[in-house]
Amino acid sequence: MFRCIIACLIALFVGTSAATAQSRRQIDATPFAHAPCSVLDGQPCTPSFCSVFNDGPCIPEIDYPTGQNLQLTIESVPPPDQAAKYRKPDHDLDTIGDLFAALRSCWSPPPPDMAREGMQMSVRFSFKRTGEIIAAPRVTYATAGIPSDTRDTYLKAINASLSACMPLKFTGGLGGALAGRPIAIRYVDNRDLGRQAGKP
Repeated sequence: MFRCIIACLIALFVGTSAATAQSRRQIDATPFAHAPCSVLDGQPCTPSFCSVFNDGPCIPEIDYPTGQNLQLTIESVPPPDQAAKYRKPDHDLDTIGDLFAALRSCWSPPPPDMAREGMQMSVRFSFKRTGEIIAAPRVTYATAGIPSDTRDTYLKAINASLSACMPLKFTGGLGGALAGRPIAIRYVDNRDLGRQAGKP
């Protein structure tokens, strides 16, 4: 009788362990409980862009916890009270503020005749410890309804602006802290292009 009870307990324990292991293996494909969007939704899957060429549903980018994903907005015309944030530091970059100021100072938007007022594009990339970009920036968002040639123009301007500033000069501490961390930059063309086009 005692052996029968022990055998039943062992069988129960093995069954529970197997069920637990199986439940742990099940992965939810939608991070942070966000539902995937479809190309038929009529809008981009913020902050990722859905395409008819994607193999499967478009899963939103993971919303990294604070401190894991560095996010920055760069405007073509900085607000007057933020002009200082668009000046490149005259020393090795030692803080996140220095990094953001350097990246803002690098931005050179497309010429007015090739630009589109209100255009927004976001890219994501990472730095090496040496201040170089690990790989080409990846587009994660572009204003909906914009022709592909306009998107290409802005992507070329972004790549050219970043390439002109590389490599950035990090201090040892900042280089070690930034190496491999994802950096997301949103470029906003807030110029009044209609007024600029009307100038003689």
